[in-house]
Amino acid sequence: MPDIKQPGPDHPITVTPNPSHIVISASGKVIADTHAALTLKEASYPGVQYIPRDDVDMSLLIPSAHRTYCPYKGECAYYSIAGGDARSVNAVWSYESPYEAVAQIKEHLAFYPDRVQIEETPAG
Repeated sequence: MPDIKQPGPDHPITVTPNPSHIVISASGKVIADTHAALTLKEASYPGVQYIPRDDVDMSLLIPSAHRTYCPYKGECAYYSIAGGDARSVNAVWSYESPYEAVAQIKEHLAFYPDRVQIEETPAG
């Protein structure tokens, strides 16, 4: 049985809607375009944008065999960006069956900001 931890004062996690327009691209191709991202903030780490799967061009992503585990979020699956360079390998991740504490990120994907271009335009 995996070690499952609950977010709390010592390791807070919040998931909030981000009304900004976010466009994610790599090698000149738009991979994601959304107005419905979720911002996950975990402990002292920078916020991560989780993009709804429906707003991601999944034809540009290749499932990877790479997996990691987070005791707060669950098992993490990775994707590589088709036609990209070495930085495109495992550049995208998703918690396919996230733990209850972060259930909102199910059916969402996140991108390493140093491997793709992320443009965020504030709403309004």
